Amino acid sequence: MTLRWGILATGGIAHAFTTDLKGAGLTVAAVGSRAQRSADAFARTFEIPVAHGTYEALAADPGVDAIYIATPHPQHVEAARLALAGGKHVLIEKPITLTQAEAAEIRDLAAANGLVAMEAMWTRYLPMMARIREIIADGTIGDVRAVSADHTQSISTDPAHRLNALDLGGGALLDLGIYPISFAWDILGEPVSIKASARIGETGADTEVATVMTHASGALSTTVSSSRSAGANTAHILGSSARIDIDRTWYNQATFTVTAPDGSVIERYEEKISGRGMQFQALALEKAVTQGVAPLLPVDESARIMGTLDEIRRQIGVRYPGE
Repeated sequence: MTLRWGILATGGIAHAFTTDLKGAGLTVAAVGSRAQRSADAFARTFEIPVAHGTYEALAADPGVDAIYIATPHPQHVEAARLALAGGKHVLIEKPITLTQAEAAEIRDLAAANGLVAMEAMWTRYLPMMARIREIIADGTIGDVRAVSADHTQSISTDPAHRLNALDLGGGALLDLGIYPISFAWDILGEPVSIKASARIGETGADTEVATVMTHASGALSTTVSSSRSAGANTAHILGSSARIDIDRTWYNQATFTVTAPDGSVIERYEEKISGRGMQFQALALEKAVTQGVAPLLPVDESARIMGTLDEIRRQIGVRYPGE
């Protein structure tokens, strides 16, 4: 059994996701937008049979089993409420929400309705990350001592741009920093201490954020995120016996090298995949629904990661309207 997917919102990320779904042979049954014209155009592009002019209509569509929520993140919780109330499983673009409280609401609504809710942190589901977890689990690099990752891009200085607008959930942390923060959680688990510093832009949104976190094992993680400067976008996992260096851009399906302390190469990973790789998270949701396979990133963990982001924002002094 494959699920019948609905796409909620029609922006760039929805195009990327739908391209990968169609490429993987998954079923896209409907699309919903706040404007019928946008829904119709998206449906024509991807040969989707049903186009709805409201999100409510998509949520109520009996021909849809699961909905991918591709709105800006301040709108995620409202869209998830609609979809879950309509009996639909949800895959919600990252970050799952603006706050931990909103993510916990989605978690609880899904559980109450017997539905699956997942954050679309697609990096976790890439074959590259599956191999990295195997290498760590089999002891190749020894005890993990430290993790570092950056997500830095030169995007826009326009105050009206989404990343600079607090009312749109703007800031480097939630749009970009979610990747390295979630990566640190994936490798090391929940942090037991968090220290954060940031540069704040003209609109009050963070433009650069750096974190140092300690995890239960004693291992450290460091992250840097920026919306105003483009860096190497690499990631590194340092072990007592070897290290893993993930090449640019590490949050995509990337190449990586496992290197011993003497500089000798233990493994070089260069597997190619089709498309961007967003289909793997959709396949994981389908397995969760049809086979009961727990997702790599449970919604409760997504909620707790939002708690980490809440604490970072508290430390750097960023608050969103209405908080």
